[in-house]
Amino acid sequence: MYFITQRVHKYALKALAVLSVAVVSAAAQQTTLQLDPVKTSIQFTLDAALHTVHGSFQAKPGELKFDPASGALSGEITVDAKSGRTGNGMRDRKMHNDVLQSETYPEISFRPERITGAVALQGKSSVKVRGAFRIHGTDREIEVPAEVAMAADHWTADAHFTIPYAKWGMKNPSTLFLRVSDSVEVDLAAAGSVVPASGASHGAAQ
Repeated sequence: MYFITQRVHKYALKALAVLSVAVVSAAAQQTTLQLDPVKTSIQFTLDAALHTVHGSFQAKPGELKFDPASGALSGEITVDAKSGRTGNGMRDRKMHNDVLQSETYPEISFRPERITGAVALQGKSSVKVRGAFRIHGTDREIEVPAEVAMAADHWTADAHFTIPYAKWGMKNPSTLFLRVSDSVEVDLAAAGSVVPASGASHGAAQ
């Protein structure tokens, strides 16, 4: 009975050791990407009959978790909807009151779920990012092509995509004399810092 107990105890310790290694390995693979609002630019353009409207929004601080092995991506990029500006006060009030209704829906967000394509841990990569884009209180699944650049302590990502706002239930602000497009073109230039995984730093300390 003593030898059986010892054998079970030995196998239990081995199983625990294997599980611990697996957990540490998973933690080491996951990379944390912090979004810096100061270094992040969100520009948009709206075609109109007489001219093209240019504007911008301000991002909020955020954090993404990325697993290079599986391509899984989580976290959230959040934009202050009330920060939208086009350089024309009357036009901005119309955008916020009639189109975005930013008092009711003060945030626009993107919750990424997965990256398609390999991301180099050093240098540039062309990938596609799929996730849930939330605007005007509704989530919609989108896939966005992106150019990602990774370094040891920082990262950047550039993406261009189209928002068919009228199709998504928001009001087209066209008037009798001024017609504008039913969709908006968005250019995102995100940037931030890379936080080393705790498992990776612990392993290096060994």
